[in-house]
Amino acid sequence: MKKILHIISSPKGQASFSIKLGNAVIEQLKAAYPGSTVKVRDLTQTPFPHLEEATLAAFYTPASEQTTATKAALQHSDEAIAELMAADVIVIGAPLWNFSIPSVLKAWIDHIARAGITFKYSDAGAEGLVKGKTVYVAMASGGVYSSGPYQVYDYVSTYLKSVLGFMGMTDLKVFRAEGVAYPAQAEAALQKGLDSIAL
Repeated sequence: MKKILHIISSPKGQASFSIKLGNAVIEQLKAAYPGSTVKVRDLTQTPFPHLEEATLAAFYTPASEQTTATKAALQHSDEAIAELMAADVIVIGAPLWNFSIPSVLKAWIDHIARAGITFKYSDAGAEGLVKGKTVYVAMASGGVYSSGPYQVYDYVSTYLKSVLGFMGMTDLKVFRAEGVAYPAQAEAALQKGLDSIAL
């Protein structure tokens, strides 16, 4: 039995390849771990705000000095981190937009990346504090970015591996539905992505 957090960042609903791929990952997880629960965080329906001065200041205010205002500024971040920490498995739907991730997904990452909470610095360097999690990235792209001439433009899988790994989430796999924009290849590209799922 697992607690699964499904992060959705595509606004395309049932037409979204990243959502279809992410749902398939979750179905396999539920089959492998009967009784698992799924918490869906659709960032297109309830987006996290971009970081503002008050939020950044609150990030670096010690807990003993928190005020009503700083606690209010931390509300979104605290909520996102609580969901993350409660999950055993995180499934992230990540369409490649202009070579990178949607801004709603970046905003979520900005809220969960907090010094002293999800990572820390010491004399030994940086240490991720979000440990024991498994992450699956359901990535969709119009072109092919896993290999070939456009591989260098994939700032989705490389970024997510880096930033989540920095926070301690190093057990991460990427499944891809790629080439979906090529004429008459969308369904075959999705099927190839579905067939690649191996938990």
